[in-house]
Amino acid sequence: MLLAIDAGNTNVVFALLDGREIKTRWRIATDPRRTADEYAVWLNQLLMLEGYAMADVDAVIVATVVPRALHNLQVLADKYFKTTALVAGQSPVDWGIELDVAEPASVGADRVVNAIAAHHLYAGDLIVIDFGTATTFDVVDYRGAYKGGIIAPGINLSLDALVAAAAKLPRIAIAPPENRSVIGRTTADAMLIGVFWGYVAMMEGLVARMRAEIGRPTKVISTGGLAVLFNDNSDIFDAIAPDLTIQGLALLYERSLQTE
Repeated sequence: MLLAIDAGNTNVVFALLDGREIKTRWRIATDPRRTADEYAVWLNQLLMLEGYAMADVDAVIVATVVPRALHNLQVLADKYFKTTALVAGQSPVDWGIELDVAEPASVGADRVVNAIAAHHLYAGDLIVIDFGTATTFDVVDYRGAYKGGIIAPGINLSLDALVAAAAKLPRIAIAPPENRSVIGRTTADAMLIGVFWGYVAMMEGLVARMRAEIGRPTKVISTGGLAVLFNDNSDIFDAIAPDLTIQGLALLYERSLQTE
């Protein structure tokens, strides 16, 4: 079985796959100091709870936007799964798609993996929105080439910055306002409206501008933890793909086998 690891700025997601089928997944807070031994103790217990063993894993693939986290994940694969971790974007796991941007080496691995999976799953021109620490908007053309995109502060990052910079503002949870009014009658309501509906307006405005620039019919695919929340309050999404990054890693693993 394949252990696919998506190491982001906030969380590391581990998914166990049989072929392309995701059998189970777990997440842990990203900490570059976390050792391979700590990962192994945690994973061993979770695997057993799901009826699996560490010996069931015979391949590991990693995509990371946190360079300092990579070494310990590679040690985890070597020491506990007896295999060399494949790293997305590094031989033999080359991207296999055109990165049609000014600085291809600077594109985050998660964004490229999402582009690969989205093009495999959906036809035509695409905008992929990924809700993470940052919210990314990425354009994939009908040929599967990655064309670039937008990086915006994630909604939780925006809220944290607001609360940190304003001494009297309370910490609130991200949720849809109870009604669709955009005039808050309490401080908490005013904050929630500003953060939530402000974010919806930003997404809708950016997608409209991107579609106009692309100039062809374009589907919008969303992924990440807040995709469902925003889908209930906006009509810009054509599909939600919660496991897009993991699906992209599975595809990259399959392609690496074909090149051996």
